[in-house]
Amino acid sequence: MTAAAAPAPFVPVSVLLIEDTASLQLLYRSVLTLAGHSVLCAANAAEGLALFHAGTAKLVLLDLVLPDRDGLDLMQDMLALRPDTKVIVMTAHGSINRAVEAMRAGAYEFLVKPFDETRLLHAIANAGNNAGANPLPRRAAAVKAATATSASSKPNPPAAASLHLPATSNAFIGSSEPMVRIQNTIASVARSMATVFITGESGTGKELCALAVHGNSPRAAGPFIALNCGAIPQDLLESEVFGHMKGSFTGAISDKPGAATAADGGTLFLDEICEMAPALQTKLLRFLQTSTVVPVGATRPRKVNVRIVCATNRDPMEAVRRGQFREDLFYRLYVVPIHMPPLRDRGDDVIELAETALARFAQEEGKQFDGLSPEVRALFRRLPWPGNVRQVLNVIRNVVVLHDGGVVNSAMLPASLPLQLDETAAALLPDQPLNPEHALQALLGRPLAEVERMLIEATLAQHGGSVPKAARVLEVSPSTLYRKIENWTKG
Repeated sequence: MTAAAAPAPFVPVSVLLIEDTASLQLLYRSVLTLAGHSVLCAANAAEGLALFHAGTAKLVLLDLVLPDRDGLDLMQDMLALRPDTKVIVMTAHGSINRAVEAMRAGAYEFLVKPFDETRLLHAIANAGNNAGANPLPRRAAAVKAATATSASSKPNPPAAASLHLPATSNAFIGSSEPMVRIQNTIASVARSMATVFITGESGTGKELCALAVHGNSPRAAGPFIALNCGAIPQDLLESEVFGHMKGSFTGAISDKPGAATAADGGTLFLDEICEMAPALQTKLLRFLQTSTVVPVGATRPRKVNVRIVCATNRDPMEAVRRGQFREDLFYRLYVVPIHMPPLRDRGDDVIELAETALARFAQEEGKQFDGLSPEVRALFRRLPWPGNVRQVLNVIRNVVVLHDGGVVNSAMLPASLPLQLDETAAALLPDQPLNPEHALQALLGRPLAEVERMLIEATLAQHGGSVPKAARVLEVSPSTLYRKIENWTKG
């Protein structure tokens, strides 16, 4: 492998990621987000083109093999709509000729799987730093290099992409006593092979905690594979975790390694673990006991070396008592528990977090802000922050984007933010009987889509931002809510 070129200056960009393998999509998104880029994700060509039409992304990270359409055709449609778009195509090692074809058709760069984090971020940085440059000379050189690679390389068996994530011992912003305790626990447990079970409300940083465990462990050079068990339909979850063989079910057009295989030598992070179906819980227990993987449709097991870190925003012991989570699996996973505290229990961490985010977002937007006013500091300390760290980041991003600079005062904050104090006070009052007619009158005249969004957002707020809990109340699948929330964010 040739030595990597010197890294280009950092320029945050908006990336449209189109990748149909859920585990890889989560992995690429995690790395790009941690590097400071904003990412929109699509799992097929139709979703990708819809996001491209609706958004303003100038950089597309595109898998050439998609379930509903050829990636090369999709790229040509995108370039016809916006010729200045930079498209970085991803292809398997045995498909270099496809990369050459894509480069000749207008792709900016190509990545051959498996590629590491440095290669991915370097390609993104080059595209971001050459936003206005003539791509033809660079594209010609890339075609030449790809052609040479095609001529000299022999086909290898397909392998899962492995991105080496950096150590994240300083990933947590805040010096409160609860966070110091968590950092000390991570420093102790990271060196071992013990399974870590992370609990906490939505938005408290459970995935960052998992990344910190991985990044400070002897496995830091290995892959970190994140899989959200609540965001993937249950009928596809087994294939995503353990993989499948060609022809094992309708639509299985090729062998596919699962997340457990992709994490070999590293860490497998199972988010929303309590949303896993009972049948799959049994297979996960067998995997933990034997360290072997049997893909869907396979007859022979494969040995893998994986550390498990899992997380949930539910009470796992309550899930066990209700019969929703296997007791033997719970005790197998619940070796080292780490509870991520809600932001309202972390004292002045909210101020430190907000000011750090303000400085970072202001730099990205090319603006100058001078901190938070005393009134905003006081308000932030009193707010309940049901969305936790994620909500604070969204509020600060809103302030930076909509204002030119200066000291952040209360007039700059989203109008709905102070209302949360009134809602908290109202929650402490005795329950008042609800008049159904008054509630219905408030909804009349509104579009159905708006009423649906109001109901979903109110249910999420009632359950601390937990998508799985809200999904159970609304009697829909968590993946349905994740999809709707993502669509609202884009729109």
